[in-house]
Amino acid sequence: MTDTPSARRSRTERTSPVTFYRQVVAELRKVVWPSQQQLVTYFIVVMAFVLVMIALVSVLDLAFGKAVFAVFGGDTSKAS
Repeated sequence: MTDTPSARRSRTERTSPVTFYRQVVAELRKVVWPSQQQLVTYFIVVMAFVLVMIALVSVLDLAFGKAVFAVFGGDTSKAS
């Protein structure tokens, strides 16, 4: 499995920054960008999901915290 000189050369050749920039711009032109309405809809969906997850984690944290204090005796008012 030997490399041909042209294959070896193509692996070591570097792209100039100008060519790289042109290729990036060409790829970005192929992207289908969302409309403003889609962007607002996606934003609302993501924010609603994040808020639900925050509420879920907060409730679980509170419940597990109370359970741990109940099991291990977290009541400090009985201490002398």
